[in-house]
Amino acid sequence: MAHNERMYDAFLGVNMNEIFNAQRAWFHQNMVVPYAARIDALNKLEQMVLAHEADFIAVLHQDFGRRATQETQLLELMPLLSEIRHCKRHLKRWMRPKKVSVDWYFLPARAKVIYQPLGVIGIMGAWNYPVSLVLTPLVDALAAGNCAMIKPSELAPATSALIARLIGETFDARQVAVVEGGADAAAAFAALPFDHLIFTGSGRIGKKVMAAAVENLTPVTLELGGKSPVIIHESYDLDDAADKIITTKLWNSGQTCIAPDYVLVAEAQRDALERAIERVLHARFADVVANTEYSHMINAPAWRRMNDIVADAAQLGARVQAYNPKNERADEASGVFLPTILWDVTDGMRAMREELFGPILPIMTYQTVDEAIAYVNAHDRPLALYYFDHNARRADDVLARTRAGGAVINDCVWHYAQHHLPFGGVGGSGMGAYHGHTGFLSLSTQTGVFMQSRILSMVLKRLTKPPYTVWTQRLLRVLMGK
Repeated sequence: MAHNERMYDAFLGVNMNEIFNAQRAWFHQNMVVPYAARIDALNKLEQMVLAHEADFIAVLHQDFGRRATQETQLLELMPLLSEIRHCKRHLKRWMRPKKVSVDWYFLPARAKVIYQPLGVIGIMGAWNYPVSLVLTPLVDALAAGNCAMIKPSELAPATSALIARLIGETFDARQVAVVEGGADAAAAFAALPFDHLIFTGSGRIGKKVMAAAVENLTPVTLELGGKSPVIIHESYDLDDAADKIITTKLWNSGQTCIAPDYVLVAEAQRDALERAIERVLHARFADVVANTEYSHMINAPAWRRMNDIVADAAQLGARVQAYNPKNERADEASGVFLPTILWDVTDGMRAMREELFGPILPIMTYQTVDEAIAYVNAHDRPLALYYFDHNARRADDVLARTRAGGAVINDCVWHYAQHHLPFGGVGGSGMGAYHGHTGFLSLSTQTGVFMQSRILSMVLKRLTKPPYTVWTQRLLRVLMGK
């Protein structure tokens, strides 16, 4: 057994406080983390993912009952590997101290900003993308030179176990360790005095995580999802819009935090959009239940929640349009929830009050784009906003008059894969951001350094220390602009 494996096995028998203390001690002994060591850690992570691609696909299939292989590659492994390579490509420049100007009256002194590791980073992942939502923050933590403790979601147990085993085989546990367990373990994990804590999940749990973190004044990054709206301008081609919206909505059966949650379309185009959606569904899915490219709901409670949301909408007057071209049996036992469009929805329905996290898409209509914007702004700020319009001026106006964690014009979801863009929420959809350079900065301490000059030191010694003279007063009057 390799040294790393023996060390990790030893850690399995101790509690997470001891793991944390060991990482903190190791960090204090290795506070200077050179470029080569960081690149080595990123290389190890990259090789781990590449070598075990088939294992990741298998455990995700096991946890979901059925997870489309292409979706695992497209939405989990490809963005993760791309993030690693992006960080490796730019890390040397990111680590370089940044020279900054000093105010003229402090010349010839100099100043700079240096980027140093924070220490021990906590990462709490969600079940919907249980690989990328813990390993992508780990990329940023390692690039910034930190140690990290990972708490995967217990709702994806096979994936959690694989990540724990592979991390244990790949890293010294004092640098990266995985803690498994249920809700009690998660609560204890959030209460550790991390130097930064990244949590991805629901707003309800996010509040508990933040409450636990505040006891230690731990800075947090919260990615909480929410109801990401789509606004389609009446000038936009509905076939193109429907194809992009339905495709991204049905990735992972809608179990995506930035999936389109509801659509706002011009009242006059409602029927045309319905026909366009039908064409897309027929083109993309010849069947549903037997289709290996259509993922299952994560578990039976998730399936039942979808069923309850649809039943609630129907009871309150919505028209339910479930797509099932071959009349297959799609029940709780099958794990498949049919793609479902809800028409004539109202704010009183659960479908419009809760983040859906499933293959249900409510459609609302508007008379003017101003009305659509007003509706979006009357609700919690979303993690993502999607606007379809080829007119750049109108698109800029919509962006200026709304607030969201991120936005895509004329498509959905793809902003997540852009490593030069920060990814994060705002308001009810979270706080803080990571990915790429933003992640490096979020998990580094940006230390401002002022380097005094001998000449200025002599001047300040005479003019800024008691007993003060008339020259001190004259200098102050000049600096204060009097």
